[in-house]
Amino acid sequence: MNSALLLTHFNRIIDAPDSIPRLRKFILDLAVRGKLVEQDSRDEPASRLLARIQAEQRLKQNSTALRADCSKAIQAEETPFAIPTNWHWARLGERLELVNGRAFKPTDWLPKGLPIVRIQNLNDESAPFNYCAESTIQLKHIIDSGSFLISWSGTPGTSFGAFIWHRGRAALNQHIFACFQKGGAYFDRFLQLAINGRLDEMIEKAHGGVGLQHITKGKLEYLPLPLPPLSEQHRIVAKVDELMALCDRLDAVRSERDRLRDRLTSASQHYLNSDADTKAAGRYAGFYVNHLPTITSSPEQIPALREGILNLAVRGRIVLQDENDEPVSTLLARIHVEQQRLIKAGAIPKSKVRLPDSRGALASELPKAWESVALGRLCNIVTSGSRGWAEYYSESGPKFIRAQNIRFGKLRLDDLACVNPPKKSEGMRTQVSEGDLLVVITGAGVTNPALLQTDLGEAYVSQHVALIKPTDTTLSAWLLLCLMAPLGGRAELVTRAYGAGKPGLNLDNIRSLTIPLPPLAEQRRIIAKVDALMAICDQLETTLSAKHCYTSRLLEAVVHSALPTAGTPRDGLDRFEISALRCTS
Repeated sequence: MNSALLLTHFNRIIDAPDSIPRLRKFILDLAVRGKLVEQDSRDEPASRLLARIQAEQRLKQNSTALRADCSKAIQAEETPFAIPTNWHWARLGERLELVNGRAFKPTDWLPKGLPIVRIQNLNDESAPFNYCAESTIQLKHIIDSGSFLISWSGTPGTSFGAFIWHRGRAALNQHIFACFQKGGAYFDRFLQLAINGRLDEMIEKAHGGVGLQHITKGKLEYLPLPLPPLSEQHRIVAKVDELMALCDRLDAVRSERDRLRDRLTSASQHYLNSDADTKAAGRYAGFYVNHLPTITSSPEQIPALREGILNLAVRGRIVLQDENDEPVSTLLARIHVEQQRLIKAGAIPKSKVRLPDSRGALASELPKAWESVALGRLCNIVTSGSRGWAEYYSESGPKFIRAQNIRFGKLRLDDLACVNPPKKSEGMRTQVSEGDLLVVITGAGVTNPALLQTDLGEAYVSQHVALIKPTDTTLSAWLLLCLMAPLGGRAELVTRAYGAGKPGLNLDNIRSLTIPLPPLAEQRRIIAKVDALMAICDQLETTLSAKHCYTSRLLEAVVHSALPTAGTPRDGLDRFEISALRCTS
């Protein structure tokens, strides 16, 4: 075993999904195939070992009768892999006598006494015991340290398998076989490896529902197991122990690295969301933005990264403020004048809703040039679609935007419905135009926002969608950003939607939502910066996905080179690395 090779490539393969469990499984796979240690011609072949054991049993006249199935010769099609010539295939029932545990009832349980070993006690040493009176237990159901056990019932992936008990005298519960060797052909530690190396096949033979399953005694006894020479079994177990210790070391290194990186990421996000002064906040934001690749190690971290960028943006920490920018007060005054003009012209109704004053709860956390403003103050109308549109669906005609078309921050235009709206409908009120904002107000996607960035011509919204028409559509991109950022208003929107009962928003929930508003010029700079950083996130996501593919293939190459198998070329690492590089193309 060339452990140095594994350590050399550790920093590259450690990020492969499930790298350590895959290494452990690969080691066990090689162990039971005779490819982990070299064979020794001086070892007594397994076939001769079996013949000698059988002869001894005949002389002692204590050979246990075999089930008919267990005495059948093992055919080539039954063997899942090739084994060395001095190995032998043996059915499990040939070599082991299986005795099922006792079916304890809850009335048998006592607060103290002899521990009862259940499946959970095999898989988890912290699992509590039930107890019983030893005087009531048959000897065949008593186990002690060194007892060999097979769990034959439970949940696939967690319960099945072979175990060597090491926690003292106990009573055995049902669903676990106590196993007794017939003649000692196996070293018990290797026998455990051999059985657990066939777990997938055992599970395939299991019966039962999605949860609890079991494998019958007959099928278990019929299972072929590889049998190496006894001396080689001991060498294999020693090598497995050595390699598993190496896996423990790799796991510890990775865990420590991940712990430190998680601390760095958590600390970075904490300081971003703290009430630090402007200068310190700028340093924290700069560190976060400049070290995105360092604090991001998997595609699953990208959503949190995007959220952090949005929060930076709506708190004024992603670009510098410019004192020459037009004041927000001027922007608000211009919007107010336009709204009054439209009200007098009868183009929009006068709002009857009392909206919060500017510079509300967010004001103390914002740059001096910013304001906190109720969303309704920036919009000509906040409304929703009409009921009963479904009866007007058609094969073609005006487009119809439903809640299902709105994803978080995105509008899907590939599956829009069409409607043929009735005459004298409220079409004018519910008709959308480029620059409008949309928010889902009912159902599973409630609070999801989107921006209509395309001229759809004549199009309408459903009753499950809020339609927000900004007075100045140059604000639309900024308002969308606020509706997406937790600190920009989304967190409050979610609280309102899920505050009580069935998830949903009313239009006043949206009109009264307080959002941060920077000068218009700064909005443009922030949006440009956010777009650039989101592009980096996209690239990171693609790169990390490709890296996982690459590291998975490289891991395969390293284990093949570090643990050579028959038929694997010595240049296997180069071959696999070339293959791995295809993941990035």
